[in-house]
Amino acid sequence: MKRTTLKVNPSDNVFVALTDLQKGEIVEGITLKTDVPVKHKFAEYDFAEGDLIKMYGLTIGKASKPIQQGEHITTFNVKHVAESYGERTPDLSWSKPDTSKFEGRTFMGFHRADGRVGTANYWLVVPMVFCENQNVDVIKNALLKELGYGTTSKYQDYTQALIQAYKSGLDVSSFVYEEEKTTENGRGLLFPQVDGIKFLTHTGGCGGTREDAQVLCRLLAGYITHPNVAGATILSLGCQNAQVKILQDAIAALDPAFSKPLYIFDQQAIGNEDAMLQQAIKQTFVGLTIANQAKREPAALSHITLGVECGGSDGFSGISANPSVGYCADLLSALGGKVMLAEFPELCGVEQELINRCVSDDLADKFVSIQAAYAKSAEAVGSGFDMNPSPGNIKDGLITDAMKSAGAAKKGGNSPITDVLDYTEQAKNAGLNLLCTPGNDAECTTGLAGSGANVIMFTTGLGNPMGNPICPVLKISSNSRLAERMADIIDINAGLVITGEKTIAEMGEELLEYCIATASGAYTPKAVQLGHDDFIPWKRGVSL
Repeated sequence: MKRTTLKVNPSDNVFVALTDLQKGEIVEGITLKTDVPVKHKFAEYDFAEGDLIKMYGLTIGKASKPIQQGEHITTFNVKHVAESYGERTPDLSWSKPDTSKFEGRTFMGFHRADGRVGTANYWLVVPMVFCENQNVDVIKNALLKELGYGTTSKYQDYTQALIQAYKSGLDVSSFVYEEEKTTENGRGLLFPQVDGIKFLTHTGGCGGTREDAQVLCRLLAGYITHPNVAGATILSLGCQNAQVKILQDAIAALDPAFSKPLYIFDQQAIGNEDAMLQQAIKQTFVGLTIANQAKREPAALSHITLGVECGGSDGFSGISANPSVGYCADLLSALGGKVMLAEFPELCGVEQELINRCVSDDLADKFVSIQAAYAKSAEAVGSGFDMNPSPGNIKDGLITDAMKSAGAAKKGGNSPITDVLDYTEQAKNAGLNLLCTPGNDAECTTGLAGSGANVIMFTTGLGNPMGNPICPVLKISSNSRLAERMADIIDINAGLVITGEKTIAEMGEELLEYCIATASGAYTPKAVQLGHDDFIPWKRGVSL
């Protein structure tokens, strides 16, 4: 018989609706007092005003008014309350998952001089300041199509078809476009070992604060030294806050023996824009000939650095997709790989568990310090972590940040926490790392890649069309309806956990297989196919 409800933890006092439930239905021996939409929760018993609401075994809110048994839990009767946290009580017990299927396995990656292994091979063109974005676009238009990395957009073809229909006197409002099929794969034909040229335009580098410029330079250094990057072309105006010297120092701090091709062009020093662009295009071409010499070779799974995040989450995310990713993360940690759990505003209420899982007091103290400072900065401008859930989250069952966080933290699995990283710090320790980023999807993905993730798993319950310029992003759906409706952006359907067709362990193992295939270049995630190259640096202001 198909399940209609779920209690996530035996100590919870709410049930999750796995399908739309109607007022008057009897489920779990409870007569429903209201309709309960799929993914939402209803009360196990009567709550008085002020009573705590429990889910995932944690406090996720409290009743803001009396709630009847069988009544829908909503923002109208529950407000955010999270578990408090304090001193570390070490809990490093961990039942490692069975890794026998993956022992001795390898992936085909690009071995770099610093010992790291890339899952892709890109060339970067990077502006030091937004003033150079236009010149970056000139280089982009000059190189991509000519080198085979870009073809005419199908939407340009669509527009041309509309123009022709209009000129022919057809009714454009009823015009049906038939897309021409092509066997051209868009890969570089001249440089087949180079996966592409990526252009990291941004709005920073000047204005703002000096700290903004320094953080930007550290982030760019993380991308330039990234194992998925073969080399880079840098465009500087010359007078901006983000000086080239700051970038060079940041690169040296990350890789003292840095040896990748790095070509820097200062427009004010060169003087003539046309001359600078010709030099930059020629030198980039030379760099591509060098990058094309790289070849994929076998590498141990311990060279995978997996970044995990969620975006467009729903009421099933913490039940299906996130714990499945968490199981995959535990597998990889047990195999000696690195995992990064980000989005600090979405760890609200689970801090104590994470503190206890830190392998030392120093790491626990660092996590508490960063988390407290972040929360304080949000409160200083009249906001707070409690304002993190988006309207889409709330509509699909995530009504408080504590509820959202309790499910979001499942992506990190259960392994001990071996390091705590502030924004732009690099993942160096095998096992689970906590990385401070906003919950904002693009800023988080940008930060994960900047700290060394060479594969990212991105869970979603509502659908989110975004990726990263240099790090392949796998999209995992929390529910089957989304996987069917937005099949063009979803790689893996974890909704099979909700329907009971797969266990979390089975889905976790499948996710690791996808991770290995992606790292080897044998599977191309939908975000890569669609050119979702989102790059948004965090200015360390309040972003939830």
